[in-house]
Parts: sequence; structure tokens; C-alpha cells
Amino acid sequence: MKDDALNDHLQKTEAILNQNPLPLSKGIVTTLVKGLINERSRFLEPDQPHPSPFYYLDREILTNQARRFQSVFQDHLPKTEFFYAVKSNNHPTVSKTLLQEGFGLNVSSGEEVKDALAWGAQRIVFSGPGKTDDELRLAAWNNRSVCVLIDSFGELERLQAIAREQKVVVRAGVRLTTTPNGLWRKFGIPLSQLQRFWDHTRRLPNILFEGLQFHTGWNLTPGAQVSFLMALGKTLATMPDRFKDRIAFLDIGGGYWPEEGEWIQPDATPRGRLRIALGEKPDNSLATAHAPGTSIATFAGTLAQALQTHIFPHLDCRVCFEPGRWLVNNAMHLVLSVVDKKEADLVITDAGTNAIGWERFESDYAPIINLSRPALSETPCHVLGSLCTPHDVWGYSYWGSGIEPGDRLLIPNQGAYTYSLRQHFIKKVPPVVVA
Repeated sequence: MKDDALNDHLQKTEAILNQNPLPLSKGIVTTLVKGLINERSRFLEPDQPHPSPFYYLDREILTNQARRFQSVFQDHLPKTEFFYAVKSNNHPTVSKTLLQEGFGLNVSSGEEVKDALAWGAQRIVFSGPGKTDDELRLAAWNNRSVCVLIDSFGELERLQAIAREQKVVVRAGVRLTTTPNGLWRKFGIPLSQLQRFWDHTRRLPNILFEGLQFHTGWNLTPGAQVSFLMALGKTLATMPDRFKDRIAFLDIGGGYWPEEGEWIQPDATPRGRLRIALGEKPDNSLATAHAPGTSIATFAGTLAQALQTHIFPHLDCRVCFEPGRWLVNNAMHLVLSVVDKKEADLVITDAGTNAIGWERFESDYAPIINLSRPALSETPCHVLGSLCTPHDVWGYSYWGSGIEPGDRLLIPNQGAYTYSLRQHFIKKVPPVVVA
């Protein structure tokens, strides 16, 4: 039996080593690099009042993304509502810009509730597990603006007690678990418990239960969302008419991946991780892998069809969306400079990866564009930060005709889950230049 298991593992290992990940087209990257080189004066002009490093927030891109996202879903669905996921980038200008474009805000903590109220949001959905009593009190006190997405039966009981104490009625929905196994089961309740949840809320006078929410994680395609809508439709068919009449909204969450897809360092693919585990040298080639994304128009059409088939036979409700990454990813860039050149293929920059909060570029790929020596060619080079840790990596190549101390570098499309994860570790975080 042990020999059979060993052979099975060896066969799986061989299969992974024989995989050929989908390569990232150099044409796709070259198009992005060329466009940013043509606009490089925008990133060089702030040099005097804003020395590097700094984040560069482009409100025009953000506004265009917001309008496009709303438009494609409104073209397919009669009743829609949009909430920006603040956690993806919590810079105030981002949320204020999206509020002006008609978005509400999706928040995940009491601090974000306070921020949303300070920014003037009138429509706030408060989601997330483990809400404290103080956070629930804040939501209840601001019940005209805040709808609480309840995460558990215990949270439901605590919210009822707090709302009764404050003598208010709180608008609420319930989050539904999309993955009943593994770490994602921390979110929401299983579909199998929806009837029990409904029976319980009917006995709570201070809870106005009116909606359902789910979130299927990071979606390169709409497949996971469609699968859950099918399962939800089957459950809705078993629910009483009184429940169906009560549901005013179905919130299908966010997680829409930008259309360019995921760009992956060679060593971060399954094949690359296995090679490293086997003791092989890191792959310093330019063979970046690619997990393609899906156009937002395809998302809209596919989800609208699934809603029409599985949900609308049971519910007459508005459909809510909580985009974050898709809206802000391409609206913020990071600008930094070369401080030291230690070898022809090793430079140190003035910014550390505390500016993005995690070791992102050990796995993800973003083109590093030398604005000072622009060229549409990529050269292998370790581009590292100035933190006192070896995991301070920006990338393993740059786009340019050379690289020297003082050169200004641009790392594009760093708007999502970078600025909001920044941390004061060894060095201060960079300031934000708003364009």
C-alpha cells in the first residue's frame, strides 16, 4: 500500500513538472509599457514637490472604470445597486470619487463605518465576520445609512439585543457561505441553515431582514458565481412565499478580476513551486505565466442569464454588486527611484515593499518601467527595495535601455490590495499624489 501511494505521488509530481503554464504574451505587456512611456511626463513632473517614492492616483481612470462597471450591468438587469469595497483601497479620494459616481460603500469594520460616514456615504453595507458589540452599536445607531450583513446566528442575537437597547430597527441581510469546507467557511451561514435563520429573524422585532449576500472570492471567470446562483435557486424554491416577498436585495459580492488576468512569476506556478521544493535554482527567466481574465461585459451577460434562470423565478429584487479590485487596480501606480547599483543585474530602490504590505512580487509580476531610460525591451535584473529583509522584492527585470542610480521607475496598476495593506515597517509609507 505504501508503494502504491508513493507511485501515485511520483506520478502527480511528474505531471506537475511536465506542465507548461500559459505564457504571458509579450505583446500585452509591451502595449501597457508603451502607453505609460508615452505619458511618462505625468510621473516625472511631481518630482520637486513630491520626491519619490509616491503613489500616483489617477481619478480619471477610476471614474471611467466606475461608469463602465455600472453601465454593463445596468444594460442587462432592471434593478441594480453598486457598493465599492473600501478594503481594496481605503484612500479617501477613492471612496469620495466613487460616491460621486453613485456608488454606496461596502465596509468590513467599525473603523470603515466611521470613515464611510465621515465621507458622506448614505448607503453603507457592513459585512465581515466577528463584528464586535461596539461595531454593532455603531451600525445600529446609524441605521438609516447602514445595512448589516449578518454573519452568524450569534451575531444576529447580539444585534437584536443592541437594537432593542437603542430602540431602533436595523436593516439587515444574511451572508451565505459559498464554500462549506476550508478557511472560507468562516464567512456566513450554509444554505442549509437559511430556513432556520428566517424562522429565527421572524421572532426578532428589532431586525428588518430584507436581503441575501454571497461572495465567491477572486473570480477570473463567472463560473463560481453561476454555480452558487444555481444552488441558491434550488434552496429558494423550498422557501415559503412570505420569505420570498421579504427579500428586497440579492448582493452577489465582488471579486471581479481585472480583464488582463493574473500575471505570475515563473517560480509561483505549481511547476515552479515544486521545482523550488526539490532544491532547484530559482527560474530567473522572463517566462512569466498568465491566467487570463474575463471581460466585465461577459461577466454581466453571464450573471444576468443565471439570475434570470435561477433567481428571478423566485425573487423580485434588486441585484447588488461590491466591486473593489476591478475598479481601483489600474487607477493607482507606484513611483520609486534607484538608489544604488551593486551589480549590472542588481539595483536597490528608495522604496520598500512595506509600501504594498506583503511580498507580492515574489509571486505576482508587474512590469518595472524605467521612465528615465525608456525602451520597449525587457532586461533581467533583481530590482529590490531598501528594507533590511531579503523578501523586499519588486521584480526580476526592468523595461528600459539601462538602469542607473537616480533613475525613476514606475510599477503600474498597484491600486488594489497594496495601498490599503501598506505598513510602517522600517521605513515610512510613501505619500499619495492625486491627479
